[in-house]
Formats: sequence, structure tokens, C-alpha cells
Amino acid sequence: MPEAKKKKKQPSIPMPKQKPEDRIHNFNEVALGYTVEQAVAEAERCLQCPKPQCVKGCPVDIDIPAFIKEIKEGNFLAASAKLKEKNSLPAICGRVCPQENQCQKFCVLGKIGDPISIGRLERFAADYERTKGVTVPQKHDSYVKGRVAIVGSGPAGLTAAADLAKLGYDVVLFEALHATGGVLMYGIPEFRMPKKIVQAEVDYVKKLGVDIKTDHMIGQVYTIDELFERGFDAVFIGTGAGLPQFMRIPGENLGGIYSANEFLIRVNLMKAYRFPEYDTPIRIGKKVAVIGGGNVAMDSARSALRLGAEKVYIVYRRSKEELPARAEEVENAEEEGVNFRFLTNPVRFLGDEKGWVKAIECIKMKLGEQDASGRRRPVPIDGSEFVMDVDTVVIAIGQTPNPLIQRTTEGLETTKWGTIVTKEETGETTKKGVYAGGDVVSGAATVISAMGAGKRAARSIHEYLMKKKGGKKSKPSSGG
Repeated sequence: MPEAKKKKKQPSIPMPKQKPEDRIHNFNEVALGYTVEQAVAEAERCLQCPKPQCVKGCPVDIDIPAFIKEIKEGNFLAASAKLKEKNSLPAICGRVCPQENQCQKFCVLGKIGDPISIGRLERFAADYERTKGVTVPQKHDSYVKGRVAIVGSGPAGLTAAADLAKLGYDVVLFEALHATGGVLMYGIPEFRMPKKIVQAEVDYVKKLGVDIKTDHMIGQVYTIDELFERGFDAVFIGTGAGLPQFMRIPGENLGGIYSANEFLIRVNLMKAYRFPEYDTPIRIGKKVAVIGGGNVAMDSARSALRLGAEKVYIVYRRSKEELPARAEEVENAEEEGVNFRFLTNPVRFLGDEKGWVKAIECIKMKLGEQDASGRRRPVPIDGSEFVMDVDTVVIAIGQTPNPLIQRTTEGLETTKWGTIVTKEETGETTKKGVYAGGDVVSGAATVISAMGAGKRAARSIHEYLMKKKGGKKSKPSSGG
């Protein structure tokens, strides 16, 4: 098959992006997206395998060869429609999902060369549709099958809400903050996830018939039990993992030390990067240290650069090979001038006479035996302590769920980490009629894994309510 051999040898089409020397001075999106010609050329590389392996790597079961074929043939709106059969947030997934560890990991072309750039093609199709006007599908049935409350408007909640609305449910989504989108809105910087993209995807979910109520913190405004008393037949909890973790070392309460949650919420949701146009200031010194090695750490470091820091360090206790951040984000950070201090761990923060951080005392590490995560455990090297001069620190070592709902919901089993216990395939909790998914169950993970959990829970809620109601009609209702 000469054509197939030719495709195997073709490299993937690179994604155009801003030059590093330009982008460190703005918060505009770094990746610029494919042109029509580039998207078609990349789609033409696809072998259209009879038994596509890429699909088994997709947590939301997208028919990947089918949407790529539509792009190849120039049917860009059809490609987006095919995506939205399974994924209500393709413009988001195409930007932030780790395709290299999921669908693209299984692409047969990747065994001998570059896999198909599935994520970039997904982004292209979604962006193309947005410029032409989004098509909203009809509901599954003309009558309302029941009422479902969705708690949290992050990727898990939005996905569950959209899928249930398509099936004909009266869906009310409750969000604690004043803006919809969860981590997509407050956690991911503008240069990686423009908020207009998030808002467009949220608007699509609204057009499906989902009633979104912001400034409603469930656990305070209503408890889970009170939602049932107000006529809801089932509840999905997708409140994420928004409680920051700290290092618990001396000096952590000094001024100039942020949790990544506070830092990124100020920058993204509260628009500190546009101060004084927006009235949320943020203090950035000349030398910034970000503790951690995940995507949140990369987002924090790259934001600090754009906010005027002269030197930004990533301080990570393992080696580069163990970094949990996406390779693409690490590459972008390196291009922009972020300094990486590997095998380094803070032991205390040092302050000045006014109570502001001025330095970090660190110790060098070496890698020992593997731990439970499969990575080699970092071990301190005796006598290797040294001091780094810094005037701002961002701690990005992970998050756990906010415990409010867990504390106010009797019969809801949780783990010692505060995550909600569920059946993995259904999202069922230990409380009847209550389902959960995303980071509130798994701990901090990826957008696409949260969406997959939202889809599974929506399907299970549908099965539960159909069995409970025997398929009987119920009257539609508009509110919470």
C-alpha cells in the first residue's frame, strides 16, 4: 500500500504559535490554531483504520476517524457535529486535554513516526463552527423525564448537564462563583484557555435548555437533601478540587507567598492581569519561585513572567523525566525563559523585618526507589542545603475537594482525602439518587477525565430515573 507508507513517513503539521519574545508580554492565546489548509493536510495523514485504536484512548468515546474524515473532505461543520455527538466541549478539549497520553498514544502512526494531531483537529473543527454559528441539537424527547440538579459548573458538571438535557431532562446547574466554568474559568490562564472560548461552550450548554444559577453555594444555600425536597429526582456533584494544599514548613505564612489557587483566581477570574482596568491587584516581585511540577505550576510560572517578574523558577523535587505537566506546557515554559530547579525541595521560607518572604532554604534531592505512584521517590541529600533569593512564592503542589457538601450531607461516604466514594463506572455514591464525578472523586486530574466521569454519571442517572419512574412523563419545571 504505497499511499499508506507515504502517510506513515509524513511528519505532523506543527501548530502555529506566538513567538516567545512576543508572548511573554501579553496574555493572548499562545497556540494560534490550524488554518483550513493545515487542518486538511493533517487530516489527510489519517489512515482511517478499520479497527481504530485511537478511540479506546478517548474518555468520552468520540468517533475520531469519522470526524477527521469530515475535515479531510472539507465538511468542517459536519466534523464539529460528529464531535458533539459525544463531547459538548470540543473547543476546550482541543486546547487543554493531554491527547499525547490518551487518543494519540494509541494512533498506529505513532509507532513509527508522528501520530495524528487529534487534539489540534478537534480544536480546529470546534473553532470553525463557532465562527459560523453553533447548531443546537433537538432534545431526545418532547417531554421532560425528570428534574436533575448539577452542583458545580466545571467540565464534569457541564458535561453531565449537557448530556441529560439532550436526553430530555429539566436540568438546573448550581455554581458557587459568579462565573460559570469552574477550573476552566478560574484556573487556566487566558493564554492557554481564552475565557471567550469557555463562555461560548457554556452558552451552548445553556441553549440545550440547562438553567444555570450562579452565586449558589450548595451546602449553604441548599443542602443536598433540600434539593430533593425542592423536587429534584437526582443530584450530580461535580464541585472539583479547589482547596489548596500547603507544604507545612516554617515561614509559610509570610507575606508574598500564595497558593496557586489564590494566585490563578486573582489573575484569571478577577482579571488582575488587566489592573487597574479591573480592580484586583496582585503583587509580583522580581524573583518568583513556583513550587511544584504540574500544569498548575506551569500556568503560575508563565503568568508570573507576563506580570513582570524578571526571574521565574520552577522548584521541583524530582527530575525532569518525572514532571507531571504536559510536555507541551513544559516546552512553552522553557521557551519563555522559566528556570527549572530540579531535584530541589524547600525546607523553610525566610522573611525580612517586615514579614515578607525574601528567600527559600532548599535541600538537594536524589531519586530512590519507586513509590506508590510508580515514580522514584525523592530522598534528601544530607548537607546539601542552600538558599534561593526570591520575593514571591507560589505553592502549586496539589488541591483537595472543598469539604462543605461532604460535611452537610448525611450518608455520603468520603475518603481520608475528602474525596467522595463512588462506583467508578456509574458515579453512584453511597446516598441514593446522588452521583458524583471529576476531581471531587478522583482528586486533581485532567479536564477530559472529569468529562468522562460526567458522561458516565449522566448515563447512569438516566437509567436510574427511567427505572424509578417507569418511563412516566413528568411536568417540566424552570427553577431551583
